[in-house]
Amino acid sequence: MSTEMQFSSNYADLSNSSGVDAGFQFEFYCQRCNDRWRTRFEPYRSGQASGWVQKGASLFGGLLGSASSVLNGVAEAGWHSARDEAFTKAVADGKAHFNRCGDCHRYVCGPCFDGANGLCFHCAPNVNVAITQARAQGEVYAAREAATEEGRARGAQRPVTQAMQLVCPQCRTETHGAKFCPECGHKMAQQVACGACQTRLEPGTRFCTECGQRQT
Repeated sequence: MSTEMQFSSNYADLSNSSGVDAGFQFEFYCQRCNDRWRTRFEPYRSGQASGWVQKGASLFGGLLGSASSVLNGVAEAGWHSARDEAFTKAVADGKAHFNRCGDCHRYVCGPCFDGANGLCFHCAPNVNVAITQARAQGEVYAAREAATEEGRARGAQRPVTQAMQLVCPQCRTETHGAKFCPECGHKMAQQVACGACQTRLEPGTRFCTECGQRQT
């Protein structure tokens, strides 16, 4: 029982107790990278025999029904002990493919295990991998900072005082500040600022409606 409990949290039971495909198979997985290793399928002969008789009974109109019931009972009676035996063997085979971390006690595959220190790479990261990862993170951080500064410089050159119509008054299409509507071609009114008081004026206005300054 103690042997089975060691692998109780990182396996899937793929076994079938009955039918023509009755048998034992277990799949173990690395608790770090989730890579899988599956045992070779081991047929459960009693369950398979019961499955074949059941198929025969359906073909011959139930004439083999009693024999099918007997074999099915035999298969069910022997299933648990046979499954336990197969699982014990699977655990023994699985230990050749997985290592137990001395710190977190998780079972990991060979590529995820530092054999020299007896630790998985989650508890004791590979130094070369950590260096490369840190270098990449620093490069991304520096590039993001440089891009932000470039964006600030570009933004400082954009005209921000000129009001723009963002929706076409004729067809209600979004214009995103374009001079003409992309849908109907309607000319958008681009307001201008009074040279004296900066009041927003419609295009073609000759005198400022706020201070009276003549517009050029």
